[in-house]
Amino acid sequence: MGSFSMWHWLIVLAIVLLLFGRGKIPDLMGDVAKGIKSFKKGMADDDDAPEKSSKTVDHKADDK
Repeated sequence: MGSFSMWHWLIVLAIVLLLFGRGKIPDLMGDVAKGIKSFKKGMADDDDAPEKSSKTVDHKADDK
């Protein structure tokens, strides 16, 4: 069991093209790219926005 030969990859590629067709694979890759961009934008928005829900309270100790 080593690496696959060129014939193996050609057969796998032919099966994938038969199952998904020529037009669906680029559409699928475009959807994946949009998802990644959307995820990165969401992560950047979380870093830029200050957290409004968290409040800080300063406690002062009484010196008695």
